[in-house]
Amino acid sequence: MRNLKLLRTLEFRDIQAPGKPQCFCLRAEQGTVLIGSEQGLIEADPLTREVKNEIPLVAEGFLPEDGSGCIVGIQDLLDQESVCVATASGDVVLCNLSTHQLECVGSVASGISVMSWSPDQELVLLATGQQTLIMMTRDFEPIMEQQIHQDDFGESKFITVGWGKKETQFHGSEGRQAAFQMQMHESALPWDDHRPQVTWRGDGQFFAVSVVCPETGARKVRVWNREFALQSTSEPVAGLGPALAWKPSGSLIASTQDKPNQQDVVFFEKNGLLHGHFTLPFLKDEVKVNNLLWNADSSVLAVWLEDLQREENSTLKTYVQLWTIGNYHWYLKQSLPFSTTGKGKIVSLLWDLVTPYRLHVLCQGWHYLCYDWHWTTDRSSGDYSSDLANVAVIDGNRVLVTVFRQTVIPPPMCTYQLLLPHPVNQVAFSVHPEKSADLAVLDASNQISIYKCGDGLSVDPTVNLGAVGGNGFKVPLRIPHLEKRYMIQLENSEDQEVNPLKLSLLTWIEEDIFLAISHSQSSPQSVIHHLTVVSSEMDEEQGQLTVGSSVPVDGVIIGLCCSSKTKSLALQLADGQLLKYLWESPSLAFEPWKNPGGFPVRFPYPCTQIELAMIGGEECVLGLTDRCRFFINDSEVASNITSFAVYDEFLLLTTHSHTCQCFSLKDASFKTLQAGLSSNHVTNGEILRKVERGSRIVTVVPQDTKLILQMPRGNLEVVHHRALVLAQIRKWLDKLMFKEAFECMRKLRINLNLIHDHNPKVFLENVETFIRQIDSVNHINLFFTELKEEDVTKTMYPPPAASNVQLSRDSEGKKLDLVCDAMRAAMENINPHKYCLSILTSHVKKTTPELEIVLQKVHELQGNVPAVPDAVSAEEALKYLLLLVDVNELYDHSLGTYDFDLVLMVAEKSQKDPKEYLPFLNTLKKMETNYQRFTIDKYLKRYEKAIGHLSKCGPEYFSECLNLIKDKNLYKEALKLYPPNSQHYKAVSIAYGEHLIQEQLYEPAGLVFARCGAHEKALSAFLTCGSWQQALCVAAQLHLSGDQLTGLGRTLAGKLVEQRKHNEAAIVLEQYAQDYEEAILLLLEGASWEEALRLVYKYNRLDIIETNVKPSILEAQKNYMVFLDSQTTTFIRHKKRLLVVRELKEQGQQVNLDDEVHLGQESDLFSETSSVVSGSEMSGKYSHSNSRISARSSKNRRKAERKKHSLKEGSPLEDLALLEALNEVVQSIEKLKDEVHSILKVLFLFEFDEQGRELQKAFEDSLQLVERSLPEIWTLTYQQTSATPVLGPNSTANSIMASYQQQKTSVPVLDTEVFIPPKINRRNQWKLSLLE
Repeated sequence: MRNLKLLRTLEFRDIQAPGKPQCFCLRAEQGTVLIGSEQGLIEADPLTREVKNEIPLVAEGFLPEDGSGCIVGIQDLLDQESVCVATASGDVVLCNLSTHQLECVGSVASGISVMSWSPDQELVLLATGQQTLIMMTRDFEPIMEQQIHQDDFGESKFITVGWGKKETQFHGSEGRQAAFQMQMHESALPWDDHRPQVTWRGDGQFFAVSVVCPETGARKVRVWNREFALQSTSEPVAGLGPALAWKPSGSLIASTQDKPNQQDVVFFEKNGLLHGHFTLPFLKDEVKVNNLLWNADSSVLAVWLEDLQREENSTLKTYVQLWTIGNYHWYLKQSLPFSTTGKGKIVSLLWDLVTPYRLHVLCQGWHYLCYDWHWTTDRSSGDYSSDLANVAVIDGNRVLVTVFRQTVIPPPMCTYQLLLPHPVNQVAFSVHPEKSADLAVLDASNQISIYKCGDGLSVDPTVNLGAVGGNGFKVPLRIPHLEKRYMIQLENSEDQEVNPLKLSLLTWIEEDIFLAISHSQSSPQSVIHHLTVVSSEMDEEQGQLTVGSSVPVDGVIIGLCCSSKTKSLALQLADGQLLKYLWESPSLAFEPWKNPGGFPVRFPYPCTQIELAMIGGEECVLGLTDRCRFFINDSEVASNITSFAVYDEFLLLTTHSHTCQCFSLKDASFKTLQAGLSSNHVTNGEILRKVERGSRIVTVVPQDTKLILQMPRGNLEVVHHRALVLAQIRKWLDKLMFKEAFECMRKLRINLNLIHDHNPKVFLENVETFIRQIDSVNHINLFFTELKEEDVTKTMYPPPAASNVQLSRDSEGKKLDLVCDAMRAAMENINPHKYCLSILTSHVKKTTPELEIVLQKVHELQGNVPAVPDAVSAEEALKYLLLLVDVNELYDHSLGTYDFDLVLMVAEKSQKDPKEYLPFLNTLKKMETNYQRFTIDKYLKRYEKAIGHLSKCGPEYFSECLNLIKDKNLYKEALKLYPPNSQHYKAVSIAYGEHLIQEQLYEPAGLVFARCGAHEKALSAFLTCGSWQQALCVAAQLHLSGDQLTGLGRTLAGKLVEQRKHNEAAIVLEQYAQDYEEAILLLLEGASWEEALRLVYKYNRLDIIETNVKPSILEAQKNYMVFLDSQTTTFIRHKKRLLVVRELKEQGQQVNLDDEVHLGQESDLFSETSSVVSGSEMSGKYSHSNSRISARSSKNRRKAERKKHSLKEGSPLEDLALLEALNEVVQSIEKLKDEVHSILKVLFLFEFDEQGRELQKAFEDSLQLVERSLPEIWTLTYQQTSATPVLGPNSTANSIMASYQQQKTSVPVLDTEVFIPPKINRRNQWKLSLLE
């Protein structure tokens, strides 16, 4: 759905040269044109408009002096700096353009009619006057000569397998007599010049020759291969014309055919069979086709036609038409009418070999024209919902308009077509945002037709409905009508005859003002014309457009775009420069387009499509080159963009990787866009979606979600891009347009949670509005069923970065419960009978489904159905309920209501066998109420409720109740059911305590026993767990005798000593066993010196001081000294070894690096496995056997952890083991501070000053040693180097791998706490100053 837009026109008028031009060719590298005349050759430069070379051929005798000579072919030879020229007299001349030297490389006595070079310039083909073909090499060495007329079909002759005769075939509407008709061979067309025509396939492997057969007089097309072997001959085609052009892509050969009532362009396959055609828009014998030309990429076919003389003194014209194909339909995109008299008559046409849409035209009056086109999509540019998303497609004298807002119609069909009197060249929609459907059409006669979409009901004969409408159908469209046609009055009417496309880039900027561009004939300048409507008093059919003002611009304008929002107008020059045209100011001035930094903007490459867009609050120019490079201002954002469109705040692009990306421009920047386009994996799923290969953007429907894409074949595809969809849904939700949002989300499978999650507060405040707008029970139920606790704005559909709509969710309750309760209240308020099913759904969908309430409501319906039109019966409600809830679950809940009528109603709807449930229900009905409910609850496994009902049944059921309590471990619940002083309470408590003892929870069991009065069991439990205070309390309640209490005390003391609780054991022995001597010994054993002395003096046993206290103190002092000595020795040994291990490791790393540097250039010779070996050398040498340790239990895992680090010298983790050992030494010394302080006091007390000083000095030395060594052992650098790999410019792949491998073996992640130094409490005052 694209049109050809004229970008620029280059003219070179009145070339100063002798004679009349006959033919021309292009020099692509130099950008010049070689023109041949009856006098010789000239080389002209169209850009500088000067003649660079002139080579006369008459003086050398290659052309006659009387001017009757003719050049039949010119070919620029790229690698020889020469031009090959063939004359009709038979000479082939090689002209050197730098030296002007001429060389005749061959001569044909019978003359030459055609010279044709292969596309690769390896072969040249000459058609001679003797009806022969001569093939030569590029060095003009003859290869072969053959007759141009051949009797044989060729190598690709069809094989007949004998399936019947022609007489027996079916001939359709022609009837059986068609089998016996003789094929009549018509002679060549009257205007045929009988000259051979030669065309090559794009790859140079085949060429086709069209000649007039001497036997039949009709034209035939023969296909030859590169080896000059005939391949095929075309089937007889009546009225075949001389024009011939092989599509460069190789599929078809184009020619023309005169039919009884029309003239067609027909296509042959390589095998000579016809394959498709299209009809030219002329009557029979009205025109003749001089030539057909394919452009370089095979997308455009140029048809050169010329009027035939039908009446005397009639004005004859020549036409150049550009045809393209889309979806198997041929469109006439451009029509250029030239005059056939004077300077404007066309001599020759050529497509450019490099630029595919550049056409070169040579006219008779030494007038050269060059046109540059490119594809564009003409679409309306409104952003409001009133815009119909129109797209206009040019097709000859018709404009096919498709209204995408209403319906998507695939081309070549359309919504309606506008019929024009002349072929159309340009269309322009109004830039005014509210009149974007109005259309201006510029045709080949320089006439502008204005079509406006009004409310007029009159039928316009120039507007025909396309694929819509029909009998019995009403078309809900605003169909445009022709308001008026205007003739453009240019200053120089002669220009129109010489250059039919005088105006380009037509833009409709205001109601009665048009802008158009023309290019200067003599200099690289452009002119902007303001075309204004001439007011006329008489109501004429045809109005006038005059040039109100013309503004010259230095430079060639090749692009123009106008923003419908800001009214800004940007111009692009051929050198990439961008200008801002202040068309609304009286001065009509220009200024450079500037970027946000204030610098002028220039595209690095000329762009074929430009648009204006607001990016981050700044108006920018977007450009796309024909090489798929995409620019924002002068920054290249991407290089794989195939098409783009700007819609509202979005930029949509299609890429070579077959994706369509959509970016929000509101808060975007160059960097974010560049990052988004350059990354293959886009994090936000809204931005990117895959599309079919080769898709291009046609248009976006404003205020909708439709994005129209066109495939390479021409068919359309509508996608709803997630970004557009979500943006539109958010707009609808902000405007409280819930119905539109819901319908869109339902159709496009957007999660309905977004309706609430987009703005929870607003939704809950407008729940009633939501229900009234949806107004469908099914749709409300659908909304309920999709509800979930997840916030989709944080997971599936994160809002745009700048969106402030998202509010914090209420923390009062869960989302499901809030929405269900709010909607249920609203529905009950509006119409509880109509929304009955939705109300039931709201109960079921809560976090904890309220099935009992639902069943109760259904039960209420069963009794009395309200006499309301929308009321729902109980059966319908239950049937619906079974869709939401499993029938067995519903049956169980109905049973749990203890309502047997409800149970029967649900059971009847289930698949249960009545033989199963009826006996069960009958048995239940016979039971006492509480026992009945107990049985139901037990059946439903609701054991808490079951024991509650069973406890009310009486004492005879207590044993059953107690068994159930024990079986289901319901002790806590059961204790709440009985009064504390009852026997039942005590029985449950004893059972509970015994259960706790089985679980080895002795202390809680003792408490339970003590609470219910079972003191013996309580005492046993407390004794087991060592809770001596509780045990003694219970013993007091049991009123034990003195001996029993003494025995109990000794037992308790023994257990406390086992737990190393010497102080508590001493208290029990002294107070309850009256054995203070044993208590003192236990205190001495526990190093509680001061407490032991207290008891000594309390009982006045000073002899114990000498016999027990002093020896114990001295022995403890010796033990401390030995311990400190061993710990200090161990610490020093481990510390020294650690420093050695670290030094060895550093040396090993350095050696590894030196080895890598030493290898140097030879490292490439080693296989890839060398890096693996070097990385695993250290770990492989000392492979430890942890892998064999089973981790089946936590005990094994702990054991494995302990064995993980070995202190054995040379082990791979020796440094970690040493750090662990040193840490343990430090911790053990640190823990001694309180004990040392305590013993120092009693040493001083008993005058053991020497021993006290010795211990204090030893301990102080140990602490100082540790404190000094800490920074040396736990160094900061060691922590860092152990956590970072060896990288840097001097590293190699092998050294880095070795470093990583060493890390892997030496520093597991779990062992990082080893590198944290132990903490030492320096505030602890352990020293005794009296001993200093």
